[in-house]
Amino acid sequence: MISIEEKIRDAGYTLPSFSAPAGMYIPAIRIGNLVFTSGQLPMKEGKLIVPGGKGKVNEINQQEAVQAAKTALLNALAAVKSVTGNLDLVERIVKLTVFVASESFFSNQHIVANGASSLLQELFGDQGFHVRSAVGVAELPLDASLEVELIVECKPFLSE
Repeated sequence: MISIEEKIRDAGYTLPSFSAPAGMYIPAIRIGNLVFTSGQLPMKEGKLIVPGGKGKVNEINQQEAVQAAKTALLNALAAVKSVTGNLDLVERIVKLTVFVASESFFSNQHIVANGASSLLQELFGDQGFHVRSAVGVAELPLDASLEVELIVECKPFLSE
């Protein structure tokens, strides 16, 4: 059976290395069989990617924001792995929340969020279908274009 990390590579992506948080929080926490992630930005090698760092999403940069949502999702999956040790322990994706720094006239947050949703379904199959919120906000940390949070259900640890 192909692993989730192999599926990530086969899809043309790389699961980033886990990086230390930039503030007074932890990137992910496991409570029972659920893992909750902190908000993850579209960072690659420690830098915000386009349109990250460019501020608000609009009709012109919407497709770049879809790609940024995939990058932020991969960072969220790295945070999940940091507490589970292995993404193959994920039984199902429960909830995805995508915050999009949006121009006041922009109302396609759901399309931006589809970038992350489609990648979850590609990687996890039926277990990747999830509930979701796509929310437009005025500003995000570091002038990021979006932020992603995940809740996932995991298999119990062998010691449990």
